[in-house]
Amino acid sequence: MSGSVMNIGLTALNAAQAGLVTTGHNISNASTAGYHRQRVDTSPQLPQLSGGGFFGRGVEVDNVRRAYSEVLDRQTQLAQTQVSFYDTYAAQVNQINNLVADPASGLSPAMQEFFRAVQDLSASPGTTTSRQALLSETGALVSRFGALDQRLTDLRSGVNIEVSGTVEAINSIASQIARLNGRIATLAGSSPLQPNDLLDQRDNLVLELNKLVSAQVIRQSDGGYNVTIGTGQALVVGEAALSLAAVANADDPRQLDVGYLFNGAPVPIDSRSITGGSLGALLQFRSESLDPAQNALGRIAVGLGMMFNEQHRIGQDLNGVAGGDFFRVPAPTVIPAAGTSSTIDATLVDASALTLSDYRVSFDGTAYTVTRLGDNVTSGPFATLPATVDGVTLSAGAGTPASGNSWLVQPTRLGARELALAIGDPSLIAAAAPVRALATVSNLGSATIEAPVVDAATQPPLNGALSNTVTLTFNDPPSTFNVVDNTAATTLASNVAYTPGMTLSYNGWSTRLAGRPEASDTLVVQANTGGRTDNRNALLLAGLQSVPGLDGGASTFQTAYSAMVGSVGAIASEVKVTGTALAGILKETRVAQQSVAGVNLDEEAANLIRFQQAYQAASKLISVSSRLFDSILAIN
Repeated sequence: MSGSVMNIGLTALNAAQAGLVTTGHNISNASTAGYHRQRVDTSPQLPQLSGGGFFGRGVEVDNVRRAYSEVLDRQTQLAQTQVSFYDTYAAQVNQINNLVADPASGLSPAMQEFFRAVQDLSASPGTTTSRQALLSETGALVSRFGALDQRLTDLRSGVNIEVSGTVEAINSIASQIARLNGRIATLAGSSPLQPNDLLDQRDNLVLELNKLVSAQVIRQSDGGYNVTIGTGQALVVGEAALSLAAVANADDPRQLDVGYLFNGAPVPIDSRSITGGSLGALLQFRSESLDPAQNALGRIAVGLGMMFNEQHRIGQDLNGVAGGDFFRVPAPTVIPAAGTSSTIDATLVDASALTLSDYRVSFDGTAYTVTRLGDNVTSGPFATLPATVDGVTLSAGAGTPASGNSWLVQPTRLGARELALAIGDPSLIAAAAPVRALATVSNLGSATIEAPVVDAATQPPLNGALSNTVTLTFNDPPSTFNVVDNTAATTLASNVAYTPGMTLSYNGWSTRLAGRPEASDTLVVQANTGGRTDNRNALLLAGLQSVPGLDGGASTFQTAYSAMVGSVGAIASEVKVTGTALAGILKETRVAQQSVAGVNLDEEAANLIRFQQAYQAASKLISVSSRLFDSILAIN
């Protein structure tokens, strides 16, 4: 009996010691990231049958288990990947928001000063001071466009760097998970006993992985983890980790995407399939915020340049010469895909039709198809080029296209960066109109003719019909008149019915007639000579500020910029609100998870006392057994 009592005491001693060790382990790891509280599972040993019944044989230490809830841990991982996504997205988009919305460093002040200089020129078209001021303000506007674009380009470079760094971090975590899968399988095998600390390390790595990218775990029968990312791309399979790589985008090699590394060769993954975490946020920020913002800024720049040039070309400078291009407007960027054997050219033709999207032009061997990447709307097929899509004319370039060739076309991406002032001589600013109108001094009636407006659609050269002298002579009675091109000695019209307020259009100009003419009165339209003080074209240039020439005629330059600022601000606000809400959810989820897995030091302190007392009681039981044995030996 004393032997049985001693054995029972010994098992109690071992159980108490296991409890003390486990409690001490919990206390020492109370602040360890990813640690799950552990507990000792015990059960009675098989009883021993005797004549008096079944007598207990003490306690058995069955296992040391983690306080683990797969559901709560998975909820924490999901909440973490969402919070990391919105934290990263907010950090990126706020940089754009702070840039474009700044009242001092944004585009609006520079644009206001530019058009104010154009208005000042219209007030003093003949002075060098006002002309030089316009060139200076234009230089400032071009610099502001360039500075804003450079900051967006820096953000794009930063995204590339962060994508590369994040991919390396993902690969490192994946390798550690794969190694832990092997160690856990080796140590545990098919046994129900598990290396809890290694399991904690692996689960914590999965949580860390979810900070970088949305990761899903598929538990295997041997306890191993298979890990997938995004929409099901394998990352860890058993003890093997697949390597990711930062690879050049198939359409635009200047930006990095994510791919697999097979035998040293990268295989791209569709960036839209990479979701969650900081990596998903970086890729989505670039495609949904950075690209549209840079394209929007570029569209304002090229729209301003195209419209200003169009009006400037139909004006006249101080030398009596037709105005040239005021701005140097960059052509669209065309990037051929790898292996493409030919080139295409792109030309901006209609500022109002330009969108914020990039385009992919594909050739299938017989025809070209143009896909607007912003919404995947296709145009075509076009059997041949040229073809015009959304204000851009595409033309065949060098080489013969082959089936499968494709090109990325970015109509406005570099617009803000490469917009430049095309003239440096103040006298070349075309502030005057190339034609003027007058009523002959000998006229007896009160007929008047307004200053002609040159038709921007035709834009005839000054040395063409536009500069010809045209005479309107009223007949008797003066209810009709004849129109004669004196320079070309050609009658343009005869017996035209006169109506006060009527509009006439000939040789590329338009004008209005008014008043009451008399027979033989004449009105003349002729080339504008010596028009140093003529400000008519300058007034039209200044009026472009309020002309809705973008978005299909719905937006001015300022409203287009305001829409850009508003769009970025709305995204920043939405990301902030959503991120704050998800941070609250993550906090609540962590509280729920820690209520199961966390170490409560007060509880562990109580356990120490309990196991200490159990250890002392077991020791006392062994001592009693020893005295009983001594008593037996003392019997004579």
